[in-house]
Amino acid sequence: MKTASVSARLTPDTAKKIALLAKALNRSKSYLAAEAIEAYVNDQQWQIEAIVEGIKAADEGKFATERQMKKALAKWGMDEN
Repeated sequence: MKTASVSARLTPDTAKKIALLAKALNRSKSYLAAEAIEAYVNDQQWQIEAIVEGIKAADEGKFATERQMKKALAKWGMDEN
């Protein structure tokens, strides 16, 4: 697998924590940083895609009905007030 290098500046506290974690897990700091970045990027990508999809639906006039909203709120133990 091909990889690309990235550098990052960490606070001394974070650098210490990643070094301790790497030692405890018997992994390199680079491995942990790459895993953390990948998880963050995947999470952000999912959120951005959901937002774009929501905006597209809104632009097309696709909104939840009042009944659907009440049902959704009730599911979470909330009322419309």
